[in-house]
Formats: sequence, structure tokens, C-alpha cells
Amino acid sequence: MHTHHQEGGTSGNRIATAFFLNVSFTIIEFIGGWLTNSTAIMADAVHDLGDSLSIGSAWFLNRAGNKSADSVFTYGYRRLSLFGALINGLVLIAGSIWVLTQAVPRLADPVMPVTEGMLALALLGVTVNGFAAYRLSKGTSLNEKILNWHLLEDVLGWLAVLIISIILQFADWPILDPLLSIGFTLFILFNVVRNLWVTGKLFFQAVPDKALHDEIKKSLVSIEGVNEVHHLHLWSLDGEHHVLTAHLTLDNDIVSSENYMAMKQTVAEILSQYDLEHTTIELELNQERCRDFSDPETTSQ
Repeated sequence: MHTHHQEGGTSGNRIATAFFLNVSFTIIEFIGGWLTNSTAIMADAVHDLGDSLSIGSAWFLNRAGNKSADSVFTYGYRRLSLFGALINGLVLIAGSIWVLTQAVPRLADPVMPVTEGMLALALLGVTVNGFAAYRLSKGTSLNEKILNWHLLEDVLGWLAVLIISIILQFADWPILDPLLSIGFTLFILFNVVRNLWVTGKLFFQAVPDKALHDEIKKSLVSIEGVNEVHHLHLWSLDGEHHVLTAHLTLDNDIVSSENYMAMKQTVAEILSQYDLEHTTIELELNQERCRDFSDPETTSQ
């Protein structure tokens, strides 16, 4: 329990660092975009403002998610972090679409900005966002992974600005700005949609890892004295901490208390290798009717 709390605190610190760096640099971007007369930088400043709101909400939800379980939320508040990842994925998709709507029209009418100012802001942007992305890359939660794509998009965007600002020092090719912006945005959008799909499935309690599900079932079935495994449910609180429930049908000869306790100990040892957050195992004798069995004739009653 202490370990999980410590991990949550570390995750919160990483997100907090990214938040304050992003907010500070967003202010610098607005000022720099106005001074350099660069619509690309102003557009990125608006996008970073959205990122700051997303990261701030993720920080709040991450902290709230570390609260202990209570009589209302008996599994705790970890799913708030998953909810934050879902919201941030949607915000990032909306932001990416907005960037595309700004960049595509510029293909027909590119604008030459103040390249010296672009170069200075690009160097600062790569440094600040790169450090924040590096911090979040150490995280393992889906929330941190989604937020890391926010920052990675900014790093790639500023790399594009850096390259363009250098090229524009020697050539009059302002169309490179929207071309690279569109390319990087599409790349990030693809990866965010993929992560959002995973997050959405977990949010609706899909199996977090099909291979893990099948491996656990195979391990339980292989226990001597277990005839069948049914009602096996594996779902995740936040993408990292999984919950397992299962019913095991036992041989008829396992009736003594010694054999029963030995079976429970064996099941506990088998499941310990999977680092599950919570497990509930129902042991049933072979001739026993499962209490969760649904009779098709009485289901609608």
C-alpha cells in the first residue's frame, strides 16, 4: 500500500513539473508570437494553453486518485486518473484538429515571420518542452503517457520551427512551416488516437491484457484438483492496477479443511506472480450449483 502511494506521489510530481513549465512557456509564446508576427507561434501558444489546462486537470485528478478507499468508493479513486487520461486524449485530438485548420490554409498563403525571433523561441521551446517530456517519459500510467504525447507534439512542433527558422535565413520558402506542422500533427494524432482507444476500452472495463487474461486462466486450470474456471473477470482500475475475480470448480474429494486450505494457499501462490491489485476467488465443489448461475428461463423475471 505504501509503495502505491509513493508511486502516485512521484507521478504527481512529474505532472506538476510539466504543468508549471508549460504554463510559463505559454506566456512566453504569446509574447514572442506577437513580437515576431508569427501566426505559427501564436497558434502553438493557443495549443499550449489547452495543453496547460489538460495537464492541470490531470494533476488534480492524479492527486485525487491517490485518496484511500472508503465506504462509497470501495476500490479507491484510481479511476479518476484514467478519466483524466480520457479527457486529455479528447482535448489533444481537438487541439490537433485545430492546428490542422490553421496550417492547411497557410499552404495557399504562407506568411514570412521574423526568423531571428523564431529561432530564439524554437531553441527555448525545444529545451523547455523536451525537459518536461523527459520527466513524464519516466511515468508508467496512461495519464502520463497521454500527457507525454501532448509535450512530444510540442517538442516536434518546435523542432519544425527551429529547422524552418534556419532554412528561412537563407531561402524564401515560408510554405515549409505549414507543411512540417501538418506532418508532425498527423503523426501525433495517430498515436494519440491509438492511446485513446486503449484508454476508452479500460474505462469501460475491457480486459487490459488479453494474453495476461489467458495466462491466468491457464495457470488456474492447471492446479491439481481444479476441474473448471468460470466467471473469470480481469479489469483495470487505471491501466496499471488490475482486479481479478474468478470461480474455481473443485474435485469432489477436496472436502477436508486441510485440503481446502491447501487449495487456497496454492491459488494465492499462483496469483502472486501477476502483481494484481485485488483478487476475489470463489471455490465451489463439483456438485455445487454456482450461485451466480443464470437460468435462461428465469433471467427475464
